[in-house]
Amino acid sequence: MRTVMGCIADDFTGATDLAGLLARSGVAVSLRIGVPSVPPSQTAAFEVIALKVRTAPVAQAVAECRAALDWLRQAGAQRFFWKYCSTFDSTPEGNIGPVAEALMKDLDTDQTIYCPAFPENGRAIFMGNLFVGRQPLAESPMKDHPLTPMRDSNLMRLLEPQVTRPVGLADRLTVAAGAPALHDALARLRAEGVAHVVVDAVADDDLAVIAEACRDMPLLTGGSALAMPLPALYRAEGLPGLDAAPVAAPDLPRAAIVLSGSCSAMTNAQVAAYRDLGVPAFRLNPLALAEGGVQPALDWLAQQDLDRAPLLYATAEPAAVREAQDRLGRDRAGQIVEQALAACAVAARDAGARRIVVAGGETSGAVTQALGVDRLDIGPEIAPGVPWTWCDSGGHRIALTLKSGNFGAPTFFSDALDRI
Repeated sequence: MRTVMGCIADDFTGATDLAGLLARSGVAVSLRIGVPSVPPSQTAAFEVIALKVRTAPVAQAVAECRAALDWLRQAGAQRFFWKYCSTFDSTPEGNIGPVAEALMKDLDTDQTIYCPAFPENGRAIFMGNLFVGRQPLAESPMKDHPLTPMRDSNLMRLLEPQVTRPVGLADRLTVAAGAPALHDALARLRAEGVAHVVVDAVADDDLAVIAEACRDMPLLTGGSALAMPLPALYRAEGLPGLDAAPVAAPDLPRAAIVLSGSCSAMTNAQVAAYRDLGVPAFRLNPLALAEGGVQPALDWLAQQDLDRAPLLYATAEPAAVREAQDRLGRDRAGQIVEQALAACAVAARDAGARRIVVAGGETSGAVTQALGVDRLDIGPEIAPGVPWTWCDSGGHRIALTLKSGNFGAPTFFSDALDRI
């Protein structure tokens, strides 16, 4: 099957988020973990490549994304989507802007758009400012993110230091006037030399307008919700291969494990709600891990009944996160936790766990890589942007869900286990 659109995601939870929303439309979606090492064969209409580059050095992120683009072009894709978080997680150096400019150069295109809005999950953009619920981004819990603290809500100001060409805005009034008006506005900005255009969106109807106006752009960038209208638009064009049979859910045993590395406000609430159910729980402290290693957690896990779906978590409040970062360094504190949770995932799988719930983008990347997963089939959604996926790991068929830190209701962990 020829690939209609190739998608590149900057982390693993973002990739499953995107794949799940695309799969809502009944299209064939294939999710690859990392750039495949072999040439494309048996590809799906929508191919998603999950990378772990959100906080990687800029040169590394650009190189990996360009390699992903090259593989997707070999698969036959002529339209592409660069997916990043709906909270625009980044540093002043990147990696959102530098990757976009590199992909634009490779595709020989002089303009793209930026729209991380996800109204279904409370992410909206108005006059270039990103809101999380009713809070501006810089006043939301994202201001205390341990890796990418977001201290400005204006996407144009956030993007400008990351790119070399002019940044502009297509505001809500333009979007409300409809797809032809937005298309014309983008053309005017292009004529003025504006290469990077932030586009407002406060509701799903806005995303439909934006997708219609921009569907022929070689490169779109944004959150997963922007891609959701595209399958229907491509079907209307008569493009082939856009229907797919649902992926059959495997028959799996009850044994499960919940692993949480995210320190977002929502994940803190989810950990608290799950612990309130009386499940066995073990907290991983970065300082204790640095001193004594992961063996105490593995010993605890070996004593647990996996049918009760025990919880191992490093989720903590911002003050505790800062203390660990101050003492260990930001990168080392995060890597210690990711490696510990990854080791626990492998141990749980080897002990019989076939349903694995993971919270946190960086944690999801470490766990997926440790499990040796290179491809995921998309299953049912648990919450907007968070599906179950099916994959092979260690000779076993398993169910894996990768949750972005801020996604899901407080009851997400129990909801996920009840869903399959």
